[in-house]
Amino acid sequence: MPKKEKKKDYAGVLPKKGWVKRNIHFFGKRIFVQVFKKRLGEAKHAVLDPPAEGIARITWIGHASFLLQFADHSVLIDPNWAHWHGFVKRQRNPGLGINFLPHIDLVLVSHAHFDHLHKKSLKIVDSREGIVVPKGSRKLVEKLGFHKVFEMALWDNLTFDDLTITHTPAHHWGARYLHDTHRDYGGYIVKSGDLTVFHCGDSAYFEGFKEIGERHHIDIALMPIGAYNAPSGRDVHMNPEEAIKAFLELGAEYLIPMHYRTFPLGNEPYDEPEHRLVAEAKRLGIEDRVIVLDEGVGIELEGSYSSAGENI
Repeated sequence: MPKKEKKKDYAGVLPKKGWVKRNIHFFGKRIFVQVFKKRLGEAKHAVLDPPAEGIARITWIGHASFLLQFADHSVLIDPNWAHWHGFVKRQRNPGLGINFLPHIDLVLVSHAHFDHLHKKSLKIVDSREGIVVPKGSRKLVEKLGFHKVFEMALWDNLTFDDLTITHTPAHHWGARYLHDTHRDYGGYIVKSGDLTVFHCGDSAYFEGFKEIGERHHIDIALMPIGAYNAPSGRDVHMNPEEAIKAFLELGAEYLIPMHYRTFPLGNEPYDEPEHRLVAEAKRLGIEDRVIVLDEGVGIELEGSYSSAGENI
């Protein structure tokens, strides 16, 4: 990663002042209490038949995990079926059963963090074309059973028939531990035919969203809205208002939120991200362009703002 670019978009790994107090609150109010709560939701069977031509079926599995289905392709992004990440308990069950997925053409992983690159889930998943990871993460996945591993640098493109993948920048960090800061991170543009879906990955708000929108017309933007009150105090995730600002700068037609409600990773209350997102969308008069999904419930969208979505 160029030195100038790293300084601009790299969040770093060191916590900010006051991190001890924030972590005491995090463990006492977020981690300890959720250990004894029953995990909500239940896994559903994915719709196996592909959608019609010109339609994208988007299914949120939970956290940053999505199943994208097009007429000729199925893509799985950041698959994670973990019930625990260390002492952090999953609060809602995955929306789709991992053994009841359609045929997967390609798996995308946005970065090396444990909640996005989950090795046990990746070992179970199979895909026809293999797996895509950011530059620097090949060794983490090359022994997980995929017959091909593609490493992508920022703005690289991969094409599989009429499916095109572009690796996009973010404001975050990619280290899986503390010493491996060489690993890249970011999001993906997934284009099939005339439909384009943007998966943001993890990111704080930054000016790079404008450039992504200038380079690509985006029909559907999958945007993170949670963990913005980070115990570390670092600027690594967007709050809901920032996610909508980024969405508008992208010039996308629809926003579907993610990275909230599944794992308690920030000090914000459980329901706050969704409430703030809906309130901001109403304030700006764009509530018909913000679609809050339940886990495991697919929505079919056409590549036009005037087209109506259909729950299935």
